[in-house]
Amino acid sequence: MLDHILLGASDLDAGIDLVARRTGVRAAFGGVHPGRGTRNALLNLGTLHYLEIIAPDPQQASAPDIYGLRTLVSPRLIGWAVHPHDIHEQARRLTAAGIAFEGPDPGSRNRPDGRVLHWTTLRLKDDRHGVLPFFIQWGAGSVHPSEDAPQGCRLVRFEGAAPDAGDLSATFSRLGIEIHVAHADRPQLRAVIAGPRGEFDLSS
Repeated sequence: MLDHILLGASDLDAGIDLVARRTGVRAAFGGVHPGRGTRNALLNLGTLHYLEIIAPDPQQASAPDIYGLRTLVSPRLIGWAVHPHDIHEQARRLTAAGIAFEGPDPGSRNRPDGRVLHWTTLRLKDDRHGVLPFFIQWGAGSVHPSEDAPQGCRLVRFEGAAPDAGDLSATFSRLGIEIHVAHADRPQLRAVIAGPRGEFDLSS
């Protein structure tokens, strides 16, 4: 179900440069999120998987800093998304399981080629500091971002970690998500991306 992972940065160009140096592949500008104060760059990680480098949009300086990107000292993982078959059915399952959420809510951005990308998201009210994902369903007729993002990299490993690894694993099961969960001193996401220049370790 994994759709994409988010690498937050205080400056988009710096985030793109870091990923390019470590992987050997340069992410392509994806577009701007109007009203959310961010813009992004994308990198293919395999079929229907991609890395989203997300940073503040200088043209939206008055917008709220939703992810706390402006104060990041260095790029780090800030979240991830999964794509259920039917996001409204996913909402019903969460309701039945007693899991609080917000949405589904529509979203969009203009692609560099002029086309508009549409999606619907559903977010958990408690995402355990970003370790739990949000859910996304792409609009009919929208090109999945992985399809034309620069290729050459792949996601080798992706996992969640927490002091209460057993409880976190059980929560993932309630959400219908299969992911490896490791023990750590704090809640954390970990990923390994392989590219022409070798493997690049990322964490939150």
